[in-house]
Amino acid sequence: MTTCEDPSGFKQEDEFMDILEERRRSSDLGHALRTFTPSPYKGAPPLSAGALNRMVLESQYLRYVTKEVAMETGESVDLVREEASGILDEMSQNLQLGFIRLLGFTLSKVFKRLFSHININQEGLNRLQQAIQEFPVILMPNHRSYVDFLVLSYILFTYDLPIPVIAAGIPLMDMKMVGEILRRSGAFFIRRAIGSDKLYWAVLSEYVRTIVRTGYAPVEFYVEGLRSRTLKSLTPKLGMMHMVLEPFFKGEVYDITLVPISISYDRVLEESLLAHELLGVPKPRETTMGLLKARRVLEEDYGSMHVYFGMPLSVRQLTKGRVDRCEYNLLPRDLPQRPSVETQECVSWLAQQVIRVQEQSSILSPWSLMACLVLQDHQNTDPGEEQEKGLSWELLTQRTLWLKGLAISFGARLDWPEQLPENQVMASSIALHRYVIRCHQGRVTLLEEERPVGAAPFTTEEGVVRRARAVLMVAAYRNQALHVFIRPAMLALAIHTTHSSQREDIYSYFRFLLDLFSNDFIFITGRSSQDFEEACSLLRKCGAVQTSQQEVTSPEEGQRTTSFLRALLQPFIDAYQVVFRHLCLEDVEVFTERQMVPAVRSLATKLLLSGELTSCDALSSDTQKNVLSALLRLGAVTRLRTAEHSEFRANKPAISRLADTLAGRLPVQTAPNPRL
Repeated sequence: MTTCEDPSGFKQEDEFMDILEERRRSSDLGHALRTFTPSPYKGAPPLSAGALNRMVLESQYLRYVTKEVAMETGESVDLVREEASGILDEMSQNLQLGFIRLLGFTLSKVFKRLFSHININQEGLNRLQQAIQEFPVILMPNHRSYVDFLVLSYILFTYDLPIPVIAAGIPLMDMKMVGEILRRSGAFFIRRAIGSDKLYWAVLSEYVRTIVRTGYAPVEFYVEGLRSRTLKSLTPKLGMMHMVLEPFFKGEVYDITLVPISISYDRVLEESLLAHELLGVPKPRETTMGLLKARRVLEEDYGSMHVYFGMPLSVRQLTKGRVDRCEYNLLPRDLPQRPSVETQECVSWLAQQVIRVQEQSSILSPWSLMACLVLQDHQNTDPGEEQEKGLSWELLTQRTLWLKGLAISFGARLDWPEQLPENQVMASSIALHRYVIRCHQGRVTLLEEERPVGAAPFTTEEGVVRRARAVLMVAAYRNQALHVFIRPAMLALAIHTTHSSQREDIYSYFRFLLDLFSNDFIFITGRSSQDFEEACSLLRKCGAVQTSQQEVTSPEEGQRTTSFLRALLQPFIDAYQVVFRHLCLEDVEVFTERQMVPAVRSLATKLLLSGELTSCDALSSDTQKNVLSALLRLGAVTRLRTAEHSEFRANKPAISRLADTLAGRLPVQTAPNPRL
């Protein structure tokens, strides 16, 4: 059982149970072959995978769309129906208990090798068991590792709960043997680039809706769409969200239950791969051979995993007063309907709510706190002196314990073994991440990638990449903690940048930051005022600010806290300013994303070498793409619709104003975004 601390700081037993404890004591084969009798959704008829597919193909909706496609393409209806059947065969799952047992046996072996503990909240599982029997359930985990895909099915099998069908990317299907095992374990496969393929969209949406409508099985999908390479939340993708919710909007089911799930890792299996991808190294194609070669990961220690099943959310209750479902009565249910603006906004809001719950339920390791401090020290260290200086172990210990108290006061959930000496807890974290950090002679330093034996010396640019790899690996674990600090950090930055104590001025700049950074951090639409008040409350509680109806000030005794919080945001500010600077160059007019990313990386490398830039986060392709998305949303960059490949045009005066406002050289002048 793991001790967690609630937001008030009072220690409590949060009933986290280690499911591997029993597996280490008893037979894995007995576990896999035991009686499995889950209680299904009360309204679910007995239905095979084949019968489910026939329901989809024979639905009035798909019949209607196939006729439309036949008319548009000039093909016969029978040929289009045959094509739809082929799409469904490629896509559909074929869940079989025998393969679940095989997976259960295999994963017991694998997980015991990889992880010291897999901790789950027992109460959350009890709530899920009840929810599954009442209404169709949508499982919505965050996505940080390929392990996410496997661990939920393993947990539900262990606790006699219905196995979910899982939305998976098509590359997994192409892995020999593995793809078929995953299909028979409940995976259904979705193409990455569907585009305007009307028939594919129709088959996919009808397949998902039929699963939800019949209660065939819980549906599991990642609302972020992709695995997060930075280990922080991604902007939600809403396609699947619309599909799973449409049966409720159309009145085909009384309610739908969303279950946010937070999966937290002490150490992510793909940490090195993720850092390389962010630096421009292409992601390797998923293959069975690649999986076999990756068996060496079984020799590593990845610490603990925490899986937190959040409070089930009733779609009926959450959407009350937000969506007028009567619009769906204007057309027969079987006809395609484009969701209204009101519905789209509601679905987006629901997705944001789920991600916020995921963040609040995540469990932080001591290493996440240490990573924040190590990177701030690294950012203030001359690269040429880094190996000699580092951060003293004593100072890191003092700062980490201080940050632990601050995080708890801000509501963080920590996995900090209170029965162990603090030095031992931190030393264990260093040992777990020994490939990227070390403590030698009382100094803590990042480890750079070593030059292969016999290889030519690194160039200066390659030296930057070596340092950046280590920084981005550590930054990923820092990012796991950012949701705890981001709102107070933005308030601290607003107070510092505006040089004003007037609440109105500070709130205006705070909203500017929310708007600018809303592709890097998830904020719930329409909550900027509550976010501001929450930030004021948290900083007031720890003595970092004083507030009145007209003023917000930061006293001298709060400078340690506000300085730390501003430093947390500085790498992102630097990265945004580097992109702004590149796009304002004279020779940058029309560009593609593929042109922008390496060009920004080249500029950031030069600035790092000159010492003008100290943060390697500006080299991250994901951060660069988030800046582009922000500029598109703010109208400072326009997409050229006629381009064969997505091309963009920079509005340099607008980008320059954003850069000056972010730096505090200009006051916030633009009208507030009504979304906030």
